[in-house]
Amino acid sequence: MPTHPPKSLSRVLDDLGSTLLDLVHGDVGAVREISGVAIHDPYDEQSYPPSAIVLATAVRGADEIVPLLSALRIHRSAALVVRGPVAADPVLRAASDETGVALLSLTPGASWAQLAAMLRTLLAEGDVGEESGSTLGGVPSGDLFALANAVATLLDAPVTIEDRRQRILAFSGRQDEADSSRVATILARQVPDGYVRILESRGVFKEIYRSEDPVKIAPATISEGETAIPRVAVAVRAGDEVLGSMWAAVREPLTPARENAFKEAAKLVALHMLRVRAGADAENRLRADLLATALEGGSGAAEALGRLGLAGEAVLVMALGLAHRPDEDHAQLAADRQRLTSALAVHLTAVHPRSAVALLGETAYALLPVLGDAARGRDRAVQIGTEFLQRTGERAGAVIAVGSVAEEPAALARSRTNADRALRVLFTSRPDLQVASIADVYPDALLLELKDLAAANRDELAGPLARLVAYDAKHNAHLVETLWAWLEAFGDVIAASGSVFVHPNTFRYRIRRVAEVGRIDLQDPSARFAAMLQLRLLGPRNGATRL
Repeated sequence: MPTHPPKSLSRVLDDLGSTLLDLVHGDVGAVREISGVAIHDPYDEQSYPPSAIVLATAVRGADEIVPLLSALRIHRSAALVVRGPVAADPVLRAASDETGVALLSLTPGASWAQLAAMLRTLLAEGDVGEESGSTLGGVPSGDLFALANAVATLLDAPVTIEDRRQRILAFSGRQDEADSSRVATILARQVPDGYVRILESRGVFKEIYRSEDPVKIAPATISEGETAIPRVAVAVRAGDEVLGSMWAAVREPLTPARENAFKEAAKLVALHMLRVRAGADAENRLRADLLATALEGGSGAAEALGRLGLAGEAVLVMALGLAHRPDEDHAQLAADRQRLTSALAVHLTAVHPRSAVALLGETAYALLPVLGDAARGRDRAVQIGTEFLQRTGERAGAVIAVGSVAEEPAALARSRTNADRALRVLFTSRPDLQVASIADVYPDALLLELKDLAAANRDELAGPLARLVAYDAKHNAHLVETLWAWLEAFGDVIAASGSVFVHPNTFRYRIRRVAEVGRIDLQDPSARFAAMLQLRLLGPRNGATRL
């Protein structure tokens, strides 16, 4: 059972090596707490939290690794992970010693995405708010990796803990002592489909979930010539609910004492799994509360930002909204909102580890740290939002709005308001856009708010436009349509007449009638502006002549 601090680099290697990670060189004991996981992108501006583990997915060879180690020294990173195999030659050892950044290698065939997910799982305990420091059975509460190692010690066999869908929640060390199916399971963090089908055909899962005692499972192989060793598995229950199962790869049958210990350990695993589930729910609620407090911009905003890891940073608010399709029920819409919120959180975490996302009401809000000046930060946020919607398949009705940059906590409320203003524009008057910042759609937002004001004041059409509307209603003369087309074309009769499909001479006659009937001087810029504004706010194209 690991005795290292739960977030230390030593603990990470204890839990994930040597199945996933190998230490090439470095002092793993020098870093007592890992702050997060970051992805290295050689073509983008980088921002890593201190003491982060950096995953370099596209870095190969000493010529690329050494300069990156030197760059990570500036960020005070804890470790660099590159694709293995990597030989610990003198150049790499010297670079690691000089920079203080440990060099690790990822096992060939292992998935970068799965490694990132497992690292974040290991480091998630206590990320938001205060750590409880509680234990269950002498193991830190919710720490399934530590529990798997403890059970493995009791059984003298490698152990995995799985959910009901055969996804690996945690695993012990010594997995290399098992067979190739177990190694493939750890690398994919999912039991291989072929192995699952074999076990299902034997009725193994039904037997496990039905039995109170450990179930002995004969060796199973997927491909010809493959060797396998037996398994023993026990269901993990919370009352009548089956939470998952725990598996041990054993070369010899368990003794009665070890079999009983395995059965009793399953009860402890259930408590920890419930703690993980409750902790995730509580953490999500706490993160949402902290984000909501920060967005209010009041006296508690600074403290909330600090607990979210964003103290002292310029940030902006992103808002993700989802339109309700007529044929879609509310339950499906709520599920889609939650799914997109979770996906946005993963996407932004990969871009900037200190970003924060929470679903508040019907809108998902994100706080994104800003690098550089405000205009560049807004453009970067729009680019990130566009990439996110492209990667999620551009779900119909999904839009992302970007607020203004908040240099201090008090300005966050304004950033949220601006994000909400831009979101409303995307939903109502700019169907050509899926992502926009408030700077991009400010005139549209202002017009919507002026229209709200006119509606609140119960304003009516007055002056020239009222006279034109009344004349059209009596004579079907299309004068309002003619004025609108003329204003939209900046007085270009040819273009304006083409837009309403009439002859230019007919259009010229109508525009003269507009001036006569409406008693409006179309040569006066102020009169033209007033007419255009009134048309956009109260004109027939925007509803009734009285709002």
